[in-house]
Amino acid sequence: MRKMIIAGNWKMNKTPSQTRAFIEEMKPLLAGADAEVVFCVPAIDIIPAVEAAAGSNIVIGAENMYFEEKGAFTGEIAPDMLVDAGVKYVIIGHSERREYFAETNETVNKKVLKAFEHGLTPIVCCGETLTQREQGITLDWIRQQIKIAFLGVTAEQAASAVIAYEPIWAIGTGKVATTEQAQEVCGAIRALICELYGTETAEAIRIQYGGSVAPKNAAELFAQPDIDGGLVGGASLKTDFEQVVKFK
Repeated sequence: MRKMIIAGNWKMNKTPSQTRAFIEEMKPLLAGADAEVVFCVPAIDIIPAVEAAAGSNIVIGAENMYFEEKGAFTGEIAPDMLVDAGVKYVIIGHSERREYFAETNETVNKKVLKAFEHGLTPIVCCGETLTQREQGITLDWIRQQIKIAFLGVTAEQAASAVIAYEPIWAIGTGKVATTEQAQEVCGAIRALICELYGTETAEAIRIQYGGSVAPKNAAELFAQPDIDGGLVGGASLKTDFEQVVKFK
């Protein structure tokens, strides 16, 4: 039985002091949650987040990571830096990273491999634009993203990974994929993992839906057979996140 995983992607929000205060406020609200709870925070907030979350059921993740160990890569953060800081998860290949910072399927793959090498669990993002959906190539596009992202990944590694399906047209827009649309793509992703690795791996991997997830739609989305939680943006910055995590 897969454990639900609900991760907040804070994006470029909250200072270190705001991070400490918010996590302290959220700890009692999220205590006892059935789902695994993750806050993926900006790099500067990682250490205060880890310190504030200590002793609670909140796990801290990063929003990005570079695929080199060290060197002249100004502004980047290395995997061992994340591990040493207490990070467990790292978001890789978010559509905003692809759109604004020129990430490609190939660099996503490099990051995924490096994350596994250091014992970090990647949350691998995929998703289509509105034009791609309207052209009827959503599943082809998603399959390509996942197949390249998982090149060189073993079945054991894949089973422990998280995939986040986020239709780009639904991120921060207030638009949400219908339950049927979200389940169709998440089901197709699981079928692809089965194709690549076999049934056991496909049944183990956790697949999230992301894109304007909020208290009003979380229960219906998370009830789908191939949706194992959410990658949540704006709603994870407010105490309303409790309602997303405790969606039942």
